[in-house]
Amino acid sequence: MARGQQKIQSQAKAAERAAKQKKQQGHNANSQKKAAQKALVFACAVCKAQMPDPKTYKQHFENKHPKNPMPKELENEIAE
Repeated sequence: MARGQQKIQSQAKAAERAAKQKKQQGHNANSQKKAAQKALVFACAVCKAQMPDPKTYKQHFENKHPKNPMPKELENEIAE
């Protein structure tokens, strides 16, 4: 069986490549998660939902919490 040794070598090489690719992919996912978390700088005073900018925060507050008074940090935002 001449193919036996080649098959084993090929499988080992493929497993090594797959492990390297999985490791690299996991690293990218973690760094993306950290970057996304840093972008969420505003937190809703009522439900603690996080938003990236004051415009989105204001829209969220107007839609989800219409009966609550507007937070002071959103009162100064320009209405669109």
